[in-house]
Amino acid sequence: MQETYLYDPKVLLQLDFHRSPAKFQPFISAANPGESWMKVRPLKDTDYDRGFLQLLSQLTHVGNVSRTQFLTRFSQMKASGDYYVTVIEDTRKGEIIGAASLIIERKFIHDCSVRGRLEDVVVNDTYRGKQLGKLIVVTVSLLAEQLGCYKMSLDCKDKLIKFYETLGYVLIPGNSNSMTIRYDEAPTKRNSTSAGVVAASSSGDSCQTNSQFYNFFSPFCY
Repeated sequence: MQETYLYDPKVLLQLDFHRSPAKFQPFISAANPGESWMKVRPLKDTDYDRGFLQLLSQLTHVGNVSRTQFLTRFSQMKASGDYYVTVIEDTRKGEIIGAASLIIERKFIHDCSVRGRLEDVVVNDTYRGKQLGKLIVVTVSLLAEQLGCYKMSLDCKDKLIKFYETLGYVLIPGNSNSMTIRYDEAPTKRNSTSAGVVAASSSGDSCQTNSQFYNFFSPFCY
């Protein structure tokens, strides 16, 4: 059965992990992830059968996504050329055990440059101790640089700020708020949630933060 990659896997072999401030002990990279049975690669159209959606469900609500829906969305992402969903596979089991997405935004600002966003980072919790969280985040962060992004941004919970700081992301003074309108909730619940966010922000206990990959990208917050 022929398989299709979401993007060219060769680009991952060009990434220089020594450029990242992340400290790997022992040193690993996308090309050499530390175990012979692990492989870092782009998402494939056959990963529906390798537990990709089940892995995402460890992160957030996924829903009952059919194979047809998965393949349709995969084709849309590939056609756009702006989605770089990257996974780690346990080839012994044919199972996806880690994933992160780089989403490219095309801008008019910064000389019609492109910006990267880090989304949907998740690692199977049974594979702790193998530096896979660091590995998948650094992989897509370096990929953003390779693709010419002028900066890379993310939202994360407060408890993960220090983790991302070790990978080169920094809080931007005066620009460390994350605001959201939810369209998948009832208006009453949405308004209640918004009020809670305002209260949390006022007390300095916001649950999310914008960060920036300082080593590679400009300090502008736009």
